[in-house]
Amino acid sequence: MKKLLAMTAVAALTLSANVFAQEGEAIYNKACQVCHSMGVAGAPKVHDTAAWEPRLAKGLDALVGSVKSGLNAMPPGGMCTDCTDEDYKNAIQFMSK
Repeated sequence: MKKLLAMTAVAALTLSANVFAQEGEAIYNKACQVCHSMGVAGAPKVHDTAAWEPRLAKGLDALVGSVKSGLNAMPPGGMCTDCTDEDYKNAIQFMSK
């Protein structure tokens, strides 16, 4: 019984942690598509794995940092005014695959 209760608690915590994280594709459609669909100003195109590879090599946290502070033509936060770090990670993972 204790094992079942512990497993239920872990599942609930995992689900609640992800409640506020938006889906990568939804974030892309809302805030990233304008530039990343066509590679505006050198932005890596969505699903262009070769273009994303050197960026991913820097690590996901570094990419999130670039989004938050802005990079080249991308303004700080990209075009997402309500994204969390987890949201940015989800969008990056969607675009880079």
